[in-house]
Parts: sequence; structure tokens; C-alpha cells
Amino acid sequence: MSEQPERERWPLVLVGLPGAGKSTVGALLAASLGVPFVDLDAEIERRTGLRVAEIFATRGEAAFRALERALSAEQAGRRMVFAVGGGWMVDPMNRALLAPGALVVHLRVEPASALARIGAARADRPLLAGPDPMSALADLARRRAPAYAAADVVVDTEGLSAQQVADVVRALR
Repeated sequence: MSEQPERERWPLVLVGLPGAGKSTVGALLAASLGVPFVDLDAEIERRTGLRVAEIFATRGEAAFRALERALSAEQAGRRMVFAVGGGWMVDPMNRALLAPGALVVHLRVEPASALARIGAARADRPLLAGPDPMSALADLARRRAPAYAAADVVVDTEGLSAQQVADVVRALR
């Protein structure tokens, strides 16, 4: 078996704020690369039978983050695209579980653009379900900025379609 070139790092992990396009871009990217796609939140929902909002409400954020960590450990070394929740990058253990091979790509988005993309679905986003989702999202962006800065690559999604973002990420590989 031949060695993969350095740029062939797996899994390819998409991180960013809610509304950055991780799930949409991830599915497009995986299809174009011919690899599986796993959306972390959707997989947690499938395995638990509960929506993310229900897990937050009934078990708490710490329990959700533990589920994220456990599922992340399963992905180490897999040739796949992995879209993770907005807070995944804040826990350094998640990144360590996928090291050294993972390529982490931050899909950067302005909070106002992210909120517009989310639209009415913000009710399904536990951290944005309050009376002022714009302030909540701006606060998340501010608090998570240091964690997102640790990504291997940053792709600015402003003004780009999901397909264009997927094309940019694919070209970086």
C-alpha cells in the first residue's frame, strides 16, 4: 500500500458557527470526493432517538458534549467528511481524538449571515432559541473565535453558495 500524500488528511472536519453551512457543504463535498459524509448532530439524533434540542433540555449541554466526544473518537482516521456542531471545536479533546490525521476546515460566516441562513429553524438550535438570537449568535462567535482560530484552514463563506464553498474546500485538498 502506498502512503497518502501529506495533503490527504482524513477525516476532513468542517467546523463553524450554526448556519455556516457545515451540513450542506459537507454533503456536497463528500459526494464530489466520493467519500462518506457524517453530520455529527444528525448521527447523535439517530443514535439517541432524540433531537439535539431535546438532549439539551432533558440531559443538559454537558451530556450532549459527551456524546459529541464519543462519536468523534469513532471517526479517527476515517476517509470521510465530518460536519460537527458549532461548539465541537471548543473542546480540545475533540480535536485531539482525531489527531494527527484530521484536516479541520473552519467555514467562517458573519453572525448576521448565519442567522439569515438558519431562518425559522433557529427554534431547533438550543443556543439560539432565546428572545435575541442575533445577540446569542454574536456572543457565540466572540467566545468561539479562539477555538476556530486553531483550524487548519479558514474558508470565508460570505457571498458564496454552498456549492462554491464545497468547490473551494475541495480545491484546498
